[in-house]
Amino acid sequence: MVLMNPGPVITDDRVRAALAGPDMCHREPEFSDLLTRVRHKTTLAAGGDERHTSVVLTGSGTAAVEAAVSSAVPRDGALLVVDNGHYGERFQHIADAHGIRTHRLELGWATPVDPAAVERALAADPGLTHVAVVHHETSSGMLNDVAAVARIAHAHGREVVVDAVSSIGAEHIGLAEDGIDWLAGSANKCLEGAPGLGFVSAARTAFEGLAGAPRRSYYLDLHRHYTAQEKAQAPAFTPGIPAFYAFDEALDLALAEGREARHARYSALAGRLRDGLEALGLEILLPPGQRAASLTAVRIPAGIGYRELHRGLRAEGFVIYSAQEQLAADFFRLSTMGRMTQADIDRFLAALARTLPARA
Repeated sequence: MVLMNPGPVITDDRVRAALAGPDMCHREPEFSDLLTRVRHKTTLAAGGDERHTSVVLTGSGTAAVEAAVSSAVPRDGALLVVDNGHYGERFQHIADAHGIRTHRLELGWATPVDPAAVERALAADPGLTHVAVVHHETSSGMLNDVAAVARIAHAHGREVVVDAVSSIGAEHIGLAEDGIDWLAGSANKCLEGAPGLGFVSAARTAFEGLAGAPRRSYYLDLHRHYTAQEKAQAPAFTPGIPAFYAFDEALDLALAEGREARHARYSALAGRLRDGLEALGLEILLPPGQRAASLTAVRIPAGIGYRELHRGLRAEGFVIYSAQEQLAADFFRLSTMGRMTQADIDRFLAALARTLPARA
């Protein structure tokens, strides 16, 4: 089955084999070594340098995002939420759950981020200490200019929290290069690991500075995890050890391939897919300059519903993905993350061509 959903993705055989690693006690030196390796490689993948480090959590990418927001925003702080899709809106829900004051900059789904609007919002409210923005907004497939948002935030003396869950590993983003203060990611999307691990990458001084921060969460307290992982080289709680084995292998593959090469591989697959979709007369939601390399939102053609389309393509060996909320009635999504091949794309387009006339 070819997974065209945006995570979990098709993984390399070596990643899947790593899941069957030996049983291990997480309080023994073997796991300390594994944890330290994974943290170091994660920081490299996040574009960090000697100033940066990472905390790896057993949990989804959303766990990492929630850990970053609930830990980084101080007790008297507030969050500017840049919202142009489902995952921007999720920042708002996370802040609400933890009683963090927000200003929500609602731009509209599939609407590019307006840097001038971000600047105006920060200038109007000095109490906003942090800016939250999604890099790859997978509800639409839009790639947001987080580097521009970070520059504006820093010009106003604010920090930026970036949801890079669906971008890190394949898109141009880096802690040092882009001046990102807090970067939340996941093992199982463009880094091509197995599901079950999220991470937060930041400057060491930023993690150290959380010592006096409010403890809004027990399990997702970043300072608790940082102290355990950095000082004791041990997890704060029982980790998903098989997922660590797989992530260790996936990070080796990602770093060996390199971000530029992976971006080029994903872009080539997406280009082949998009050309084929347009040749079939299908409409793509976003114009080319706004699209991420790893996901395409496509209008559902007249005369067929999503369930019927999903069922027909699944019978052909392909899993597609519905759009969310306000886009769900009219669009579906196709990911080109993971170990997909050009042959997979060609077979998918042929299957789609067979499916549409038979049912539309």
